[in-house]
Amino acid sequence: MSTEPEPATEDTAHAVDTGSETPGTAEPAGAASDARSDEPAGDGGEAAAQVSEVEAELAAQRIERERIERRKAEKQGPIDAGGKLSGSAADLLAAVRAVESGEKPAATVFGDPEPARRPAPEPVRPPRPAPAEHSAAPAGPVGPAPETVQSVRRVLAEGGAPEGLAPQTAALLGEGAQDALRADPWLLLRVAGVRPEQADGFARALLGAECGPDDERRGRAVTVWLLEQAALAGHTALELPRLTATLAQRGVPDPDAAVQSTLAEGEALAFQDALEETGARREGEQDEEGEEGEERPVRVLIGLERYALAEESLADGLARLVNSAPKQDGSAADWEQAAASAQGSAAELIRAVAGHGLVLHTGGEASLAEPAALLRTAHALGLRAWAAAPGPLGRDRFAALLGAAPAEPPSSEPEASAAVTVTGLLTGAEGPGRDADGALDLDLLVVVDAPQLDVEAGALLAESLPDGARLVLAGDPAVLWSVGPGRVFADLLAARVCPQIASRRPDPGPLGELVSGIGIGELGQVEAPGKEVVIVPVRDAGEAVHRTVQLVADSVPRAIGVPAEETQVITPGHGGAAGTRVLNAALKERLNPGPGRFGGFDPGDRVVHTPVPGRVLPGRVVTADAEGLHLSCAGGTVIVPRDRVEGSVRHGWALTAHQALGGRWPAAVVVLPGDAVQALSRPWIYTAFGRAARHLSVVHGVEQALPRAVADIPAKPRTTRLPRLLTPQVPTAD
Repeated sequence: MSTEPEPATEDTAHAVDTGSETPGTAEPAGAASDARSDEPAGDGGEAAAQVSEVEAELAAQRIERERIERRKAEKQGPIDAGGKLSGSAADLLAAVRAVESGEKPAATVFGDPEPARRPAPEPVRPPRPAPAEHSAAPAGPVGPAPETVQSVRRVLAEGGAPEGLAPQTAALLGEGAQDALRADPWLLLRVAGVRPEQADGFARALLGAECGPDDERRGRAVTVWLLEQAALAGHTALELPRLTATLAQRGVPDPDAAVQSTLAEGEALAFQDALEETGARREGEQDEEGEEGEERPVRVLIGLERYALAEESLADGLARLVNSAPKQDGSAADWEQAAASAQGSAAELIRAVAGHGLVLHTGGEASLAEPAALLRTAHALGLRAWAAAPGPLGRDRFAALLGAAPAEPPSSEPEASAAVTVTGLLTGAEGPGRDADGALDLDLLVVVDAPQLDVEAGALLAESLPDGARLVLAGDPAVLWSVGPGRVFADLLAARVCPQIASRRPDPGPLGELVSGIGIGELGQVEAPGKEVVIVPVRDAGEAVHRTVQLVADSVPRAIGVPAEETQVITPGHGGAAGTRVLNAALKERLNPGPGRFGGFDPGDRVVHTPVPGRVLPGRVVTADAEGLHLSCAGGTVIVPRDRVEGSVRHGWALTAHQALGGRWPAAVVVLPGDAVQALSRPWIYTAFGRAARHLSVVHGVEQALPRAVADIPAKPRTTRLPRLLTPQVPTAD
């Protein structure tokens, strides 16, 4: 078999001016956003007294924000200075120092200076989130007042902007949004999907001759927009030179002044990370003549407060786990006996967890058997053990491996340890709930599909664990990173602050051989006597769509025995001639034709629902009524209000690789159209091909771009701070 995996383009058309790959991007203003950049959509429960999943999610996020604000208020002390800075970077650093020394008021330079990280001699338990019953309380009325929306609509119309942006804008800017827009038209740039050129046109219409490219308001707005785009691409912060260079490309005449103005208004934070130099002397180190050496160089980073402080909170929580002795549940002899009865690297994992609060476990699909064995061991020793996955696809997959129904509470049988979603665990909708102190009521938590964790979810998890608990992060480091900012799992592997257990259990069969080779950069031929892997060459996108529908509806069911309902189509992006939109339209016409009376949907349609950005719930349409679109998602009923359907529900016969993360299907059809060549990367190909359990069909139209991508295009780098935040707080693992 001569194979060639595929491209990697999850809507990379707006791949951020920072030059990095973005897992998902917003559509033009006024259009429905893609799955990972959708506006949050509410979903109803079956009982009126129950709090919706979205409200619980927002409440949990609100508590985290309050906790971060307390952390920030408690921070004191100067930022460690760095030498070898010049020009604008030195000016910015001097401004930071001036605020800290009291020479200038903070309001003139820096909204809220963030001190440098310092190693703590003893791990300190941070404030815990409130118990679930409090965190699940509704946050008040949903959406802005109708009169506010109407006022905003008039201002938008006056400036030539789409009036459909009014609800989003009013919700974002709050009461008085119309006055805020008139005072600063570039605030429109904060609305998802709006781009700088659109905001500039709106500002020109409102301000007339007063509008100019050197307007301080424009500089701040574009700076924040670039940082938000960087977060969509996975960065938690940007290096100052990179940010100023991109601002210049965006027509900001004085990028350094724009950055300083953004810091002065408290819309971003500045950080400094010391850089290691070969042969360089450390600060304070003396040379042979007794003179002090130069200060160590630093890099200045600019980041949005939301992500920067979440990353620090995550580092603190992980350091507490590493530096604290785990709770002694079961004797050392009991743990050793359990390890001795396990096989291979499962025994190593059990031994590592016995003596450490944080353990990393790496491996492919077959390696999930080892965390499952760990959970059974922990349950047999009397530990309150739970497994969590970032999404319902991963939860259900791992629950099936454990032999337990999703969200089933632990019983006396070890194999019945529950599998839950991370969101359900944190909000209290699934899992053990929280103890009197607000910590999760468990002793051991295993997070599978850990590469999907972003810094915000990771911070909430780490801070929610009780003292003495054990945390195991398990996953395949070769798959795509998280949709949200950060690369938590990869950063922890690089930091080497805790035991790392690499599974030696290979994925079986021709599919396992193919995917394993891709993981190390080799796209080789594999023997597939049972048609486990089939390559379908195509000449253009039209033929790719035709052959894909033929495979799903006819060829795979007939030749492989896998029905269309159990076959998943995966393609690089939503747009394009063979993206999810085109493929889903073609598949619906063949598999479930109908008039689409309910916002383009009919009962029986396969869909994905995005209640909040970054979270994908697969399901099917049941019906629709005045309440909204009724879906069967993740084992429950979800009602999507009519005004939220367009922005949060898509057809789901075809998904992007990021949407498919965590899931596996008996058959997968990976579509590689010729226009996706620029998006090809090894992680995307590895992830897409790895979604097939029994059969993989590759609709191949990218020729030699596929093997080149496997061999030469790794994951695009992300700028993160987690390893440097951890290093002063924990010793490096041997």
